[in-house]
Amino acid sequence: MIGLNTAAVYVLQTLGSLYLLIVLLRFVLQLVRANFYNPLCQFVVKATQPLLKPLRRIIPSLFGLDMSSLVLAILVQLLLMALTLLLTYGTTGNPLQLLIWSLIGVTALFLKIFFFALIISVILSWVAPGSHNPGAELVNQICEPALAPFRRFLPNLGGLDLSPIFAFLALKLIDMLVINNLAAMTMMPEILRLLM
Repeated sequence: MIGLNTAAVYVLQTLGSLYLLIVLLRFVLQLVRANFYNPLCQFVVKATQPLLKPLRRIIPSLFGLDMSSLVLAILVQLLLMALTLLLTYGTTGNPLQLLIWSLIGVTALFLKIFFFALIISVILSWVAPGSHNPGAELVNQICEPALAPFRRFLPNLGGLDLSPIFAFLALKLIDMLVINNLAAMTMMPEILRLLM
């Protein structure tokens, strides 16, 4: 029976985390004002539309941001964590604590989206600079808000852009000093930290 629970948790975490990533990408794409005519953006819109449509009737946009996609991401994370705890320990625990853990998990995933987009952007700048591939354009649109503050302060070094290094450092420090400490302070179980 333990092997079946472990397998169920693995499948749940894999598929649930994938959908959570797509939902949070929907929020990020609107946040960075990505081109929604991009085929990858269209996929994200179509994959999230069935669950977002009813939420939009209840949750209004705030400052031009689609808050319903952010709320959906938190709800998906909460459900994912509750089912993981239920399959692992037989109980879901305190609902308020689950909500706090979900907020921490969504924030960690939000930072990871930018972190991995930066990695992809750096690799693309080496192998396919100036590419007009829809994926490359989307990655650059996601990275630009994370890099812009550092580009304002760093001098131009003749085509060598050091802003991704400082963006990596900032994202990693936030993850280490804020996210990990919040997870430890709220006593997040190790099985849930795997979702972050």
